[in-house]
Amino acid sequence: MTRQRRLITVAAALAASTIILAGCSGGASGGDGSSVELDYWVWDANQQPGYEECVAAFTKINPDISVTTTQYGWDDYWSTLTAALVSGDGPDVFVNHLSYYPGLASKGQLLAIDDAVEAEGVDLSIYREGLADLWVGQDGNRYGLPKDYDTVAVFANSEMLEGAGVTQEELNASSWNPEDGGTWEQIIARLTVDTNGVHGDEPGFDKDSIAVYGLGLNASGGGNGQTEWSQYAFSNDWSHTDENPWGEEFNYGDPEFVETIAWFQSLAAKGYMPTFQIASSGIGQIDAYGAGKYAMVTEGSWNTRAYVGLDGVDTVIAPVPAGPNGERASMFNGLADSVASTTAHPEEAKQFAVFLASKECQDITAAKGIAFPAVEASADISRQAFADAGIDTAPFEVPLDDGSTYLAPVAENWAEIQAIMGPAMDAILSLQADPSSLVDANEQVNALFR
Repeated sequence: MTRQRRLITVAAALAASTIILAGCSGGASGGDGSSVELDYWVWDANQQPGYEECVAAFTKINPDISVTTTQYGWDDYWSTLTAALVSGDGPDVFVNHLSYYPGLASKGQLLAIDDAVEAEGVDLSIYREGLADLWVGQDGNRYGLPKDYDTVAVFANSEMLEGAGVTQEELNASSWNPEDGGTWEQIIARLTVDTNGVHGDEPGFDKDSIAVYGLGLNASGGGNGQTEWSQYAFSNDWSHTDENPWGEEFNYGDPEFVETIAWFQSLAAKGYMPTFQIASSGIGQIDAYGAGKYAMVTEGSWNTRAYVGLDGVDTVIAPVPAGPNGERASMFNGLADSVASTTAHPEEAKQFAVFLASKECQDITAAKGIAFPAVEASADISRQAFADAGIDTAPFEVPLDDGSTYLAPVAENWAEIQAIMGPAMDAILSLQADPSSLVDANEQVNALFR
């Protein structure tokens, strides 16, 4: 993707995936009196309007700085960013992810922002407990301040639930296990319908000719599995690494994980869930759900509006099913904005990154009702915005209230880990590899740390 794709007006930007938002003109003076122009990259189009309002607020109080915001979809974001940081044509500030920042920091591609945090007098206690600590690298330097957090829940088509005789109460109380799938698999089977109208739990069901899958699939999950399989693995007493953050011994070959993925694979083998090949060759999970191809999906809180806003679909939200250990577990992840080491304006870029994590900015983004703000005092604004839209976000808070959240893996070598685990999980969920192959994949992953 090149810079030529960027548009130059806000009006045009509203209709495009690549958007420019110019701040107030003028310049935080470089020595020659010229303005400072910062380039800010994001991936989430749903959250982009809130980010843009934060940019406008920042440039209003800093009229000598202008900010251009560019959005790339998740599938392109990291490859584009990686290439741009190497070539020196990247952003000054960009939205970063817990799993990716360690690798970028170790390559010297991020600037520490400790001096700006100190200069701005940032009180780290304003953030949800534990989030701020995650952005301190192994070298002791801070590479971001938390801007939001997320968990996972179930989105279900209420009309399909009713048609299958599944109540909201049953969905809320569902549980799974690796032996027979529990009541969760029973619900998935009941919601699956073949092209002859036969449900997955009825005689004569044709698993090779499906009209509606009981459970959708977004991707194979690679080594992360946030919205695909992590909630099942966590509730089966598993974790990605020996310690998190900064673990160096991964557990993809553990019996608890192998049996979890074997059960998850069985949903595709039985026709209750699409294989990876089917899911990745179609129109995407949100559109497939909106078209009535999936009765339910497991998805992150950041996409709530996208699902609830689909035309012709009445969506209900439920907590993820409880697992063998009794937990309704969820990955707990949080984003931050980082400063690229290649920026020509390090002080202004750090100032902007710190502002994006401020209560002023997070009050703005919280009011959009898209994501949950990392600043605790902004949380009620977010809850009210969701409530005003008729959205009950309580299911996303169940794992938080129960203390059953697990961090996204924060470790070195994440790109290399994904290069191993991506194909391994793709093959398993394409029914082309046995879950026992995870033992070998895990050995390859752990070899990266030796």
